[in-house]
Amino acid sequence: MSPTQHRASGRPTEHKARKRFGQNFLVDERLIHRIVRSIAPRADDNLIEIGPGKGAITGLLLEHCETLNVIELDRDLIPILLAQFAKYTEFNIHQTDALKFDFATLWRDQAPLRIVGNLPYNISTPLIFHLLSYQEKVQDMHFMLQKEVVQRLAAVPGDKNYGRLSIMAQYYCSVENLFEVPPESFQPAPKVDSAIVRLTPHTVLPHPVHHLSKLENLVRTAFSQRRKTLRNSLKALEVNFDDNNFTIDLTKRAENLSLLDYTTLCNEIWPAE
Repeated sequence: MSPTQHRASGRPTEHKARKRFGQNFLVDERLIHRIVRSIAPRADDNLIEIGPGKGAITGLLLEHCETLNVIELDRDLIPILLAQFAKYTEFNIHQTDALKFDFATLWRDQAPLRIVGNLPYNISTPLIFHLLSYQEKVQDMHFMLQKEVVQRLAAVPGDKNYGRLSIMAQYYCSVENLFEVPPESFQPAPKVDSAIVRLTPHTVLPHPVHHLSKLENLVRTAFSQRRKTLRNSLKALEVNFDDNNFTIDLTKRAENLSLLDYTTLCNEIWPAE
């Protein structure tokens, strides 16, 4: 067993939320049950929880699915969790940084990953991009995030929240903004509103591109100067837009193009080799 993985029992200790880990512990029982109902865990699920905290959601997940892997960075929370859920023999704790964790190691044949978590606000966006890289091994993901991040994930063209995160998340997944969670549902209460989002990876990508890294660069470049027209903001790509006939209107701004527009433009600039 890895030295960062724990399955033995321990003695619980008092624990105060730590700002450096972005900890805000969910304490609203009504909302906890609502979140778990949205996840709808089943006995044979391959569940992974990121940032279990003191186990507010963990306990309900284990009532439905005895096999649960949790990713927790704060080593001081480990004995609390181990003591609380000692009776579950298939409750495994990986004391590590979720941003560096290889989620593919938890994938099992015929058991795609179902990932849930209350993600720290300070790492939520890079962590989502990290998790999207495992899209083919994931059944769905349910996350508590800052409300603004959920709005960005679910945004549509023309929306002020629409941007790189919207496009890349929707390239891989369908996105559902489920419901909001007010600050008073946590201890300590954060200074921002939260929301629950469901990300369901597409079985077949609706708008695939020939070169994924090119799409990522195209979208990043387009939104780096979102007030400019695409013809001007995309100059950094060193593509001659004057001598080529593109089906996408380059006089538009980045926020006015749909996912299909971006994938179409990407495939026209960089066709299959």
